[in-house]
Amino acid sequence: MATSSEVRVDVAPPEAGKPGGDRWGVREWGLLVSVCAAFFLDALDNIMVGIAVPPIQADLGMSTASVQWVVSSYVLGFGGFLLLGGRMADLLGRRRMFLMGVAVFAVGSLVGGLTNDGLVVIVARFVMGIGAAFTAPASLSIIITNFREGPQRNRAVGIYTACGAVGYSTGVIVGGALTEISWRWTFLLPVVVALVAFAGAVVLVPRDVRSTLGSGKFDVAGAVSVTAAMLLFVYSIVEAPNAGWTSARTLGTFAAAVVLLAVFVAVERRAEQPLLRLGLLRNRALVGASLVAAAILGTYMSFQFIGGLYLQSLRGWSPMEMALAFLPVGLLIMTIAPRAGKLIARFGIHWMIFAGFVAYTASYLLFLRIDETSSYLWVILPSVVLIGIAFPFSFPAANVQATNGVADSEQGLAAGVLQTGYQVGAAVVLAIVTATMAADGDGGTSATLSGYHSGLYVVTGISVITMVLTLVAALRASSRRRAEAARSGS
Repeated sequence: MATSSEVRVDVAPPEAGKPGGDRWGVREWGLLVSVCAAFFLDALDNIMVGIAVPPIQADLGMSTASVQWVVSSYVLGFGGFLLLGGRMADLLGRRRMFLMGVAVFAVGSLVGGLTNDGLVVIVARFVMGIGAAFTAPASLSIIITNFREGPQRNRAVGIYTACGAVGYSTGVIVGGALTEISWRWTFLLPVVVALVAFAGAVVLVPRDVRSTLGSGKFDVAGAVSVTAAMLLFVYSIVEAPNAGWTSARTLGTFAAAVVLLAVFVAVERRAEQPLLRLGLLRNRALVGASLVAAAILGTYMSFQFIGGLYLQSLRGWSPMEMALAFLPVGLLIMTIAPRAGKLIARFGIHWMIFAGFVAYTASYLLFLRIDETSSYLWVILPSVVLIGIAFPFSFPAANVQATNGVADSEQGLAAGVLQTGYQVGAAVVLAIVTATMAADGDGGTSATLSGYHSGLYVVTGISVITMVLTLVAALRASSRRRAEAARSGS
């Protein structure tokens, strides 16, 4: 893959080809729909497979410890290869990496749906995660580099979020229905969606304009060290609740990940064309958005995990009933997210993120009221509704914050850093919540409910801390804007 004539993908002049008016033509809408299909597919697949885990375990005779890897192996592949996927999108072409990622995802999903071996299902999910690690940063960077910074880009990112919500909304219903027939269809349906996304991107996503980098080579050493470090880091987090947080295996894998990250930093300081320009991490907006992303997905995935266990295991609801219970989340995101661009333009990125975490925190606090006979209408639905409001407020704003002001040649890498925040955040918070629940939830219904509450305390605590920090950031941003306005007026 590395040659002395490696090339970087640039867009032709900075604002060339980017829509500047309020109306988009066929090209803009076609490009957006094609790229958003990948986000739709990711959300659709994750929700459907999550619902299908119990039937997979029963049909393939998998143990509880092994079947959790049907979910965890996807996170491992996704989180481990994100930085590599983001940089390859910048170096080798966003369109090319997007198409390759969709194709890899489709192959993995097809194999997973046809096999009778639990280990093959786990490997297939890992391959699907790798495919998503290439499509996620490529998708976002294609949007960023084809829509002008400001209202148009904000609008496009809002629609991107809405497509994920459509995948989530349809995933909970379709996943529940398909699982009633066979869990295999939760793998085979995404193959069809992936083929449609691939065909649409071939036709509608413009080819990258290529310019020569010079004599620099692809940073193989950096790619190997950071990918291995991320794989070990995510693996150690996922396995920590089972192996023990202070076990030799957990501490050993954490230590190995730290050593590999140190090697990666040393390599990047000397590389002619580094995989990650370390100066990019001095971008406070990008780093801040990535931490916010970790809190968003980490708390939400944990909330959904606890909610699913509460409704199905404790209350005895069916998968379809649980899907319908969470459906308002997707419907609200679909409604609000397309308007996120106007909301960001009016209130600002920082205040939108803060408002999102006010809603997240209120949702988690309200859900702490659950007991053995809680009413859906008065206890569960309010929490679900607040999540549906919080996500379209915070998610598009974090994406815009992470990519604003970043050069087009590094948009894929910035998107990879942001997506790493989402995935690692989900893995870390869920692992902590799971360990907390296990320590406090053994033996009887009351103890199980106590375990759920303990997990929710962790989720709520993280949300409160993030809410306070985002309030500080919003106040500082407002202060800077007032100072700038005063200087320009004087």
